[in-house]
Amino acid sequence: MADTTTTRAYRSALRSEQAAATRRRVLDAAAASFVERGYHGSSLADIGARAGVSTETVKANGPKRDLLLRAFEQAFAGTEGDAQIADGDAAAALGAIAGADDWLAAVAGFVAAANARTSVLWIEFLSAANTDDAIDRALGDLLVRRHADYLSVAGQLIERGIAAPGTDPEASAAVLSFLWSPESHQQLVLQSGWDHDRYERWLADAARRHLER
Repeated sequence: MADTTTTRAYRSALRSEQAAATRRRVLDAAAASFVERGYHGSSLADIGARAGVSTETVKANGPKRDLLLRAFEQAFAGTEGDAQIADGDAAAALGAIAGADDWLAAVAGFVAAANARTSVLWIEFLSAANTDDAIDRALGDLLVRRHADYLSVAGQLIERGIAAPGTDPEASAAVLSFLWSPESHQQLVLQSGWDHDRYERWLADAARRHLER
């Protein structure tokens, strides 16, 4: 009986791993399709073909509006879900960096890389929210989480002495959300031709200039 139970548990774990891997492929494919064809121009069949799965498999991981939200989350943070980035492993690793300058450079690097992966997808997200109430609500929830993440960063800026002790964290979070938005990558890199290193340095410099004591 023990062997049977162990075998069933192993098979169940294997199926779960396979399902998770398939979902990641579907979300990666959805992101690529939305960037290339636009949200409204992408079909579930297109996404399935890119992911190497059937349309029915894509439907099982959908609907399309959910794929848009989750694809953005996965592309930006590396994993989907409603948890704040500030509570994840990446934030913990960044938080362990001792020097203020090194920490700011690392955080700016994280944001620069995430924006590079998602700036075009973000524009599609905003566009889709204009015509779909459910996507608009999901966007609102995402913006609330983004503000909370930047509030955490603002607190670190104050704690590490980059911003003055009397700095308003709420106002600082709003400034960071503007400066470090995917739109900044869209305008400076994709439209103005900056290379990635220049953009990454600008993120750190912009935060320092606007928030330092």
